[in-house]
Amino acid sequence: MKVMIIGGVAGGASCAARLRRLDETAEILLVERGPFVSFANCGLPYHTSGIIAREQDLLVANEAYFKANLNIDARTRCEAIAIDRKAKTVDLRHLETGEVTTESYDKLVLSPGAPSVAPPIPGIDLPGIFQMRTVPDARAVREWIEKGSLFLTGMSKYSGFQTARPKTRAVVVGGGFIGLEMAENLVHRGFDVTVIELRDQVLAPMDREMAEIVERHLNHHGVSVVLGDAVTAFTPREDGAIEVATRSGTEFPADIVILALGVRPDTALARSAGLEIGKLGGIRVNDHMQTSDPEIFAVGDAIEVRDTVTGAWSLVALAGPANRQGRIAADVIAGRDSRYRGTQGTSIIGLFDGAAAWTGASEKALQNAGRQDYEKVYLYPNSNAGYYPGAKPIAMKVLFSRTDGRLLGAQAVGMKGVDKRISTLAMAIQMGATVYDLEEAELCYAPQFGSAKDAVNFAGMVAADVLRGDMPISHWGDPSEAILLDVREPAELRVESVAGAVNIPLRQLRERITELPRDRDIHVICRSGQRAYYATRILLQNGYRAHTMSGGMLARYHRGVLDS
Repeated sequence: MKVMIIGGVAGGASCAARLRRLDETAEILLVERGPFVSFANCGLPYHTSGIIAREQDLLVANEAYFKANLNIDARTRCEAIAIDRKAKTVDLRHLETGEVTTESYDKLVLSPGAPSVAPPIPGIDLPGIFQMRTVPDARAVREWIEKGSLFLTGMSKYSGFQTARPKTRAVVVGGGFIGLEMAENLVHRGFDVTVIELRDQVLAPMDREMAEIVERHLNHHGVSVVLGDAVTAFTPREDGAIEVATRSGTEFPADIVILALGVRPDTALARSAGLEIGKLGGIRVNDHMQTSDPEIFAVGDAIEVRDTVTGAWSLVALAGPANRQGRIAADVIAGRDSRYRGTQGTSIIGLFDGAAAWTGASEKALQNAGRQDYEKVYLYPNSNAGYYPGAKPIAMKVLFSRTDGRLLGAQAVGMKGVDKRISTLAMAIQMGATVYDLEEAELCYAPQFGSAKDAVNFAGMVAADVLRGDMPISHWGDPSEAILLDVREPAELRVESVAGAVNIPLRQLRERITELPRDRDIHVICRSGQRAYYATRILLQNGYRAHTMSGGMLARYHRGVLDS
C-alpha cells in the first residue's frame, strides 16, 4: 500500500509517524511545500522575543529524521498542484527546480493547513509588515527588529532622506491568539504596542464579559487595545515608519506591523479535485476523517469538524485536534475502526504571566445554536489555599444544562491555576459529566496547589445548588423589577456601590429581615457571591423570594482578578 500525505506540521506529520508504527510495509510519502516538515508553530511568537532563543528548537523533525527513524520519504519545498482521483495520482511541483512529477497513491491524506488572512488593503505589501505563520515568518520579524533595534537609519526609498529615530512602535492587526501573543512578545522587545481588532472584543471564542478581563490586563501592561475598528490602508511615512489608517479616521504610526487577522482553510487542491467543501469553507470529513472520496482523508486546520457540545460544524485551527485527527486517519488507513469524537475547542493563551482559557461552548455559541436550556454561574475561587502565600483569584464562568446538569462549557481567567481547572473541565465535558459529578470530583490537594474544596468542586457545588433550588440566581442585565439587597459592609459601599440598592449587612440581616417585603423578588449582591448566597438561604427559609446575583460585584465589573 502506498500512502501519500500532503502537508506536514501537526496533522500530516503525526499521521505519517502513526501509520508507520501500525504498518511497517506501507510505502509512505510525505510532501511539504514549506522548508520544514514538522515545526512548533505555536512557539513562533516566543522566538521573535528571544524567549525561545534558537530557531532550531522550533524544529520537531526533518527529512533525515523521518527517513532514518521511520523509513518515510519526506520531501520539503514540494507542492501538490493537482489530484487525479480517477487515476489516483498527484502532480507535484518541486519549488527549487520547477520540475513537475507525478506520484501514484492508494490512500491520500490532505493536511494543507490554513494560511493567514491577508485582505487587499492598500500598502499591505510594504516593508515592515509581517504575518506570523511559519518559521521563516518568525525569522523575518526577528531580523527586522534586530536590524533596527538601535535606530531605524538609512535612505528611505519613499522619502529620499536620512532618518534616525528609535524603533519603538508596533501595531498588531487582530486580537486573536497570534495577535495577542505577538503583542506581549513585542512589549518584551521594548515596543509600544497597539492592537487593532475589528470585533468588539479580543479572543472571539470567549464571551464578551470574560474577554474584558483580558483587555484590562493588556492595558495594565502597556498594550493599547482598539476595538470595533478596521485597518483601511498602510502608507509609508517620510521618517521611514508606516502609517496605519483605520475606518474611524485614526492613524497609528508603526515601525513594525503584524497581521494577525486569522486563518482561512486552504482548500484549493481539494476544490480542484471535486471534494465536498462545507458551508464554513473547510473540507468536509466524516468521523473516520474521510472526505467525500473514501480513498482521500483530510486532517488539521483545513477541515470542518463537529462541535461536541452543539453538534454544529466548526473550524478549529488547533494543534491538539490536528494531531489526533492525523492519528485517526492513520488508524483507519491501517484497518482500525477509529473515530473522531469532535472538537470542543479547548484552548489557553498566556499573557504577561496570566492566562485565559476555555473549553466547550460559550454562551454566545449556545445562543447561536438556538439552545435555551442552559444556565450559567460566575465564581471567583482562589488558585490555591488562601492561607498559603501567593494565592490568586480565578474568574470562572461555567455553563450547564438546566434539565440534567450536563456541563456545556467553561471559561477562566487568572494569574495561577487556570490551565489545570480548564483541562479538568475539558475532560469532564468529553466524558459527558454533570455539575453533580464536579461536586464529587476527587482532585489533588495541598495548600500550595489547591484547596480542599477545589475550584472545580466549587463550580459544581454552586451550579448544583442552582439546579436543586437551594440558590435561585439572577444575572446583571436581566430585566427585573426586583429589589436589590446589598449585604456588604458600609465601608465596602464607599468603594463601589449600586444606585438604589438597599444595604443590610449580612451580620444584621436576621435582626432586620422585616424591613424587606415578602411580595417582591429580592436580588442579593455582595462582592463575589458568597455572602449573597448565605443571605439568600436565610431569606428563602423565612418565606422571602430571594435570588443570588451570580458572581456579585465582581461579575458586574470583572475587576480585581488579574494583577490583584
